[in-house]
Amino acid sequence: VDPGFAKELNDRQMAWRRIVTLCIASGVACPSLSASLSYFDSYRRESLPANLTQAQRDFFGGHTYERIDVEGPHHCAWTKTHHAIGNLNERSAGEKSRL
Repeated sequence: VDPGFAKELNDRQMAWRRIVTLCIASGVACPSLSASLSYFDSYRRESLPANLTQAQRDFFGGHTYERIDVEGPHHCAWTKTHHAIGNLNERSAGEKSRL
């Protein structure tokens, strides 16, 4: 990112946040302003919390998820009605061969 542009965004972010807050409080739609502010916030983070998305994918399709504190894929048996997804090594074996 251009340093001058980054400085302008950082210097004006509180005003940007006030405008979005006022719009929301007043019931005025501001999808471009609020979405761009959300993108700005996510762009500045080293890592993003995608745990909800990963959990939903695992719950509905047994896709597994990764953790930052333990290596390898993980899967939860969310309820008694969930079926075992089998050996995780067998499920991901094809992925390694495509690389």
